Amino acid sequence: MPRHFSWTLTFATLAITQFTASRSGAAELTAMTYNLRYASPTGENAWPKRRPAAKALIDAEAPDVIGTQEGLYGQLRDLEADLPDYAWVGLGREGGSRGEFMAVFYRRSRLQPLEYDHYWLSDTPETIGSASWGNRVRRMVTWIRFVDLQTDREFYFINTHFDHESQPSREKSAALLLERARQLNARLPVILVGDFNSAAGANLVYDALVGEGRFADTWSTAQRRGEQIGTFHNYQGPQAGGARIDWILTRGEVACLETHVATASLSGQYPSDHFPVVARLDLP
Repeated sequence: MPRHFSWTLTFATLAITQFTASRSGAAELTAMTYNLRYASPTGENAWPKRRPAAKALIDAEAPDVIGTQEGLYGQLRDLEADLPDYAWVGLGREGGSRGEFMAVFYRRSRLQPLEYDHYWLSDTPETIGSASWGNRVRRMVTWIRFVDLQTDREFYFINTHFDHESQPSREKSAALLLERARQLNARLPVILVGDFNSAAGANLVYDALVGEGRFADTWSTAQRRGEQIGTFHNYQGPQAGGARIDWILTRGEVACLETHVATASLSGQYPSDHFPVVARLDLP
């Protein structure tokens, strides 16, 4: 069988599985974190070549909410056109439509934003485009308080991307994120997703965010489908036992029923240099 037929079957199987799960447990919520890799116009992994694979993967996994990283404004508009069931919230990290976004896509029939905001990972979090911890690239957070239209439950969804070069910046980013998360309504569950550029279980950033009184790692608390796969693969495909730098964390009354790293490609084309992580959650 030609390779592309094999992957088409994989996407179809995932879609059927997700549809069945959604019908059997209507209150379950599927969350995804996905570093899209910014839209490069040329080369073998240019965005026009990756775009159909990105749509196919998201359609197959059928998440209710997606925290994306690195997306550029035009790229996000492409996804908006390709995913008519979703709306999105975001702001460029340089302000307005400039720079990469921490955009959050959500299924409009399932979720409704009640409030949202953005802040920058720096000593002046309210200053657009600020950076002060040695990172050359501006880093930020986008958060939303959602209501689930099926259950009337409310929850917070936080999306971020920590620096790829500076460990001090990552550690200070974790401290600020925790401080800000503690200011949220403590009665509501929190889902925190992102590219943390830190290996889970092997970095002080993970130790700062995960633990008693902080966040739980869904990869540790849920049934896992498949082995641990390195989430950054640089278009090389799955590597068993690799570093898991993209996480879905939770706080409060959230149970993770199942989680996995989504490794599908389309006709040999990977949608991104990262694999997304998907978690099926229950907010009791």
